[in-house]
Amino acid sequence: MDIRIALAGNPNCGKTTLFNDLTGSNQSVGNWPGVTVEKKEGRLRGCGDVVIQDLPGIYSLSPYTLEEVVARGYLVNERPDAILNIVDGTNIERNLYLTTQLMELGLPVVVAVNMIDLVRKSGGRIDLAKLGEALGCTVVEMSALKKLGSREAAEAAVRAARGAAGGELPHVFTGSVEHALACIEESISGLVDQRCLRWYAIKVFERDEKVLEELALSSDLRSCLEQYIAECEKELGDDAESIITNQRYTYISSVVARTVQKKTAGHSLSASDKIDRIVTNRILALPIFAVVMFCIYAVAMGGWAVSIGTMGTDWANDVLFGEIVPGFFDTVLGALHVAEGSWIYGLIQDGIVAGVGAVLGFVPQMLVLFLLLAIVEDVGYMARVAFIMDRIFRRFGLSGKSFIPMLVATGCGVPGIMASRTIEQDRDRRMTIMTTGFIPCGAKMPIIGLFAGAVFGESALVAVSAFFIGIAAVVVSGIMLKKFRAFAGDPAPFVMELPAYHAPSAGNVLRTAWERGWSFIRRAGTVILLSSIVLWFLMGYGVVDGVFQAVEDNNDSLLAVIGGGVAVIFAPLGWVGDMAWKATTATFTGLIAKEEVVNFFGVAYHYAGEADLMEDASGIYAAVGADFGAMAAYSFMIFNLLCAPCFAAMGAIKREMNNTKWTLGAIGYMCGFAYVVSLIVFQIGGLFTGEAVFGLGTIAAAVLLAGILYLLFRRGYQGTGERARLTSVAAMRT
Repeated sequence: MDIRIALAGNPNCGKTTLFNDLTGSNQSVGNWPGVTVEKKEGRLRGCGDVVIQDLPGIYSLSPYTLEEVVARGYLVNERPDAILNIVDGTNIERNLYLTTQLMELGLPVVVAVNMIDLVRKSGGRIDLAKLGEALGCTVVEMSALKKLGSREAAEAAVRAARGAAGGELPHVFTGSVEHALACIEESISGLVDQRCLRWYAIKVFERDEKVLEELALSSDLRSCLEQYIAECEKELGDDAESIITNQRYTYISSVVARTVQKKTAGHSLSASDKIDRIVTNRILALPIFAVVMFCIYAVAMGGWAVSIGTMGTDWANDVLFGEIVPGFFDTVLGALHVAEGSWIYGLIQDGIVAGVGAVLGFVPQMLVLFLLLAIVEDVGYMARVAFIMDRIFRRFGLSGKSFIPMLVATGCGVPGIMASRTIEQDRDRRMTIMTTGFIPCGAKMPIIGLFAGAVFGESALVAVSAFFIGIAAVVVSGIMLKKFRAFAGDPAPFVMELPAYHAPSAGNVLRTAWERGWSFIRRAGTVILLSSIVLWFLMGYGVVDGVFQAVEDNNDSLLAVIGGGVAVIFAPLGWVGDMAWKATTATFTGLIAKEEVVNFFGVAYHYAGEADLMEDASGIYAAVGADFGAMAAYSFMIFNLLCAPCFAAMGAIKREMNNTKWTLGAIGYMCGFAYVVSLIVFQIGGLFTGEAVFGLGTIAAAVLLAGILYLLFRRGYQGTGERARLTSVAAMRT
């Protein structure tokens, strides 16, 4: 039978570094069932029967964040054989708060004091023997980054697991609290696992809502327990949760005083502090961050000599999927005597190779981007960025960590959406995913360029307005969504460890970049494959003269028929006349890839094949300009900028949401918001240009505009009894 070791610790304590060192390539990455929190587990190298479970980084076992709920659910319900608690030796007092809670679960616990090299370098010393004696468990030292003591820590955890006995509980609480806990333990003894009776008693004392719901106590028993708690609160003059928190820290302070020696603080700052005085400066922070991200963007997705990501993508698109792969399949199909005009040939070359190649061609850019972001993360700079942006984003309901996904999304929405996983709070993560797609990505630029040139005389203001519309959509959505119950409440308390700057670990960086890249290849690639096949079929076949057959003119295709039938939905947006089905169909083809919008117009206006649209666009400009008025064109552009992203991005949304209902909700919100904004723009703007006449559409636009203003300024949802405080550890030590 496998031995299961759970890695638990605060964020940025070195837990992931340790996990990677212990498991190497013998690990799997997924999501915890039903939630977006990442789940990692792997087998200990050299010990095939030992499974290491990497729990999310948490500050406590209180149910304030999704990560805390997931971690404590696993520890209480799944009950691993032992817990390896990683403690940051440079911040030991704060880290031990979680340790005291882990000890109460009745599981064998081994404490691994990480970053011991930094402790000694700073002139400090930790007496491990005394610390272990005080905590009632085994304590070892290590430096996960330098791979010192990692194996020994794991082996100590395995020995503790085989011993199968929890350590002696430390005496954390005073007599009155212990009396109340003893009464609670006696009252609930038959309702919970005896091994974690102590933990349940403390949670009942704290009035933990999830535990109380789980226990389903009778009203009489609950009243009796409430009396014990109330008497203790009256005696100590504080609420139950604060009493527990205060006494934990009192105990921890006494332990640290006996076991930890720190060098007397002088006037000199550490290297990290000196750097932070510059990179987190109120004036310099944003310019420095802009320069850093510009450099990352330049290398990954720019058009400069240093843009190795773009070079790789150009080669992948032009050579690999432009010549090599199609040539290979041409050879194979020729050897199999498959005619070039047959449906099998079209399915493979136009449906599969072209469709999948259009997505996989961006992999080099994404791998370079993920690699550079992983380096910046591992160094410790990204934690500072989130801190810098938090003060801005908090004004409209998002966390500072939401800025990174939106910035990345200017290159491509897929990695932007995937970057949202760095946001711990589930509701903030979901809202970030729902709004990141509003930011104009590189694939949307041809749409802006086409209509700016065809209708607006190549006005640069139109292109600039697209970015402002995207940013405005994020801000407006953030304010509105925060008023609803699913997103209500203040953004997650900004409690983030600012780790000391250190050289990045090559193994961690490469592994992180590959995990993110492979997720894109696996998930997005499968979605785009199916969608490309469907689009190929709909564009290539139709009914001509009463016979279902392959068509030469796309105007006779099934897609044209479907587009014409659906076009009525978009009539209020100004999509009417001969261009109605073309605009509708172009929008739907844009779901495959936003670049397809311009390509479809080239085909629909019989311009494809004559010249490259971006090199000689005069013909297509004239054709599009003849069909689209100014407001209809602007409405079309806005809708395609704000509506559901491409299938690849939708696949990323599904991957990050990990919930079908929320995925459909996110896509539905983006489409609905895009429709409403486009309707308002055309109906009200069209009154001034003469493209729209006053009618039901205008009235609907006015009502919707009033509705948006109401949602912006109304008082949001105020949950009854909702806790709006920091986690217990954050509340006491900030």
